[in-house]
Amino acid sequence: MLLTLKVYSLLEKGLTEWSLMIGEKLVVGLAGMPGAGKSVVVNVAKEKGYGVVVMGDEVREEARKRGLEPTPENIGRLMLELRRVDGEAAIAKRCIPKIRIEAESKVIVDGIRSLAEVEEFRKNFRNFALVAVHSSPETRFKRLYHRQRSDDPKDWEIFHERDMRELTVGLGSAIAMADYMIINEESLDEVKRKVRQVLERIEAKWMK
Repeated sequence: MLLTLKVYSLLEKGLTEWSLMIGEKLVVGLAGMPGAGKSVVVNVAKEKGYGVVVMGDEVREEARKRGLEPTPENIGRLMLELRRVDGEAAIAKRCIPKIRIEAESKVIVDGIRSLAEVEEFRKNFRNFALVAVHSSPETRFKRLYHRQRSDDPKDWEIFHERDMRELTVGLGSAIAMADYMIINEESLDEVKRKVRQVLERIEAKWMK
């Protein structure tokens, strides 16, 4: 009876039955060095019905608001500033509302960079798993060089500086503590097979 009254009270405040179940979402965090192949994991997840939240989009949006050109240097400095001012989990906290409003019951969060972010997500979502994707520096540089996104490095020196910056904020620790690891040095089809296998394992655990 008390539970019924509580639910009714929440519904009166404009919440739907769907929103009451938000805490039960399956949230998969994705960590990896730049160019490791996170986009492959995201694309496979989308094919499997996952909603997608990209943490880097929060930094790029903040850069846009400040009128900053989205260069590797500007994005990197802004990322560090946000973490310095608002705490190590600053970007994760910005993403949590977006995860909650995702219509899908399964969400992949692309771009985790620290254990503080991992803990923030675990604190807010009971069903959370961390997946890391790994490739060698040489492989990653080639991918980024050919991708040519505005914040991608144009030479090896900038690439190396970006790697060091990512490791400084704790990305290496997040990768080391991942629940699942995917090595991305093989054919695209093989890597996709690995991703599907990992996601199926995570979903099977979620459904128990």
